[in-house]
Amino acid sequence: MAILAFLRENIRWLSAGVLLTFLSSFGQTYFISLFAGEIREVFQISHGQWGGIYAVGTTASAIAMVWAGGLTDRFRARSIGAIILGLLAGACLFMALNPVWWLLPLVIFCLRFTGQGMTSHVALVAMSRWFIASRGKALSVATLGFAVGQAVLPLIFVALMAVYDWRLLWGSAAVLVVCGVPILRTLLRTERTPHSMAQSNQSLGMLAQHWTRNQTFRHPLFWFMVPALLGPSAFGTAFFFHQVHFADVKQLPHVELVSMFPFFILVGTVAMVLSGWALDKIGTSRLIPWYQLPLVVAFVIFAFADTYSDMLLGFFFLALTTGANSTLPNAFWAEFFGTRHLGSIKAMAAAVMVLGSAIGPGITGLGIDLGVGIETQFLWVAGYFVCATFMMVIGVARYRSALG
Repeated sequence: MAILAFLRENIRWLSAGVLLTFLSSFGQTYFISLFAGEIREVFQISHGQWGGIYAVGTTASAIAMVWAGGLTDRFRARSIGAIILGLLAGACLFMALNPVWWLLPLVIFCLRFTGQGMTSHVALVAMSRWFIASRGKALSVATLGFAVGQAVLPLIFVALMAVYDWRLLWGSAAVLVVCGVPILRTLLRTERTPHSMAQSNQSLGMLAQHWTRNQTFRHPLFWFMVPALLGPSAFGTAFFFHQVHFADVKQLPHVELVSMFPFFILVGTVAMVLSGWALDKIGTSRLIPWYQLPLVVAFVIFAFADTYSDMLLGFFFLALTTGANSTLPNAFWAEFFGTRHLGSIKAMAAAVMVLGSAIGPGITGLGIDLGVGIETQFLWVAGYFVCATFMMVIGVARYRSALG
């Protein structure tokens, strides 16, 4: 009953978060990678070249995020969200109309910056700032948009590609994003936390203070967290980026691999909701050091999987961390470093994650071109997550006491 009351009282603002996270899908790797085969064929580029182009555009978007992400500390979500959605629609049209390969890095930059970067950033910063005691529940609900997008859009667009030209589908994506602008402005007609009340509705971080972006950057805990920030973004992105190639290696039709995504999303959604509930009850500091261990299991399974059931098991463990990754890191920054400068701090963390999403496809694509099989690479990825977990355990244990 308490959850239903929470949803009823906050449905307008939570729905705005869901809308933004859903529309960010058009700049997410899992959506862009659906068109990897068509893009490489039309522009006559290899796996490595496509990975390199993706890395360049995504890296540039990470750099831009460091500056642009701080705008959420200065402007209301209603205003900046609408502007970003307009730019995302333009990026989708850019992909639809782009005639030459050398503009692809700029296309990828526009999609990644406006979609994966700023659209999701606006939503998550708003949830973390608007809700304090119920931050976990708010993040769980708002990030359902990620889950819905990843569950339905690949199936719909892969099916449509059998009938319609891929460029036309990018044009339809632009139309969908534009339709979201008036909906967002209506939902946020009244801001949940008025700007004049912002000072009194902020929560403190370590040592009972609000940390600035520069202070956070110099704090050792930030650097203990960097491998964990990079990992899921880098190698989760790489997994979906090379989904067509991975299906070929496993001798699966691409549509059969995509058919497993709804199961992955279902498990991820449950993990996301449970992690949101758990962080409100138990606390982020006790949960976050361990949440990437399922990725170790997932990538080992993907390396050796040779049956449909094996693949589903791999998706199960991948989904556990993917779901928790939607709530725990976002709550971590607010809990440890406060909310006054949360937009700037989270923008810095988001830049690291976006950088990871550039590195992952680039490295793995180069590895494929050099003859290092994707399955062999996945074993190295599993080892990486063991190291990232070790770093989180040390860092969080060292500074947990500073929370008071």
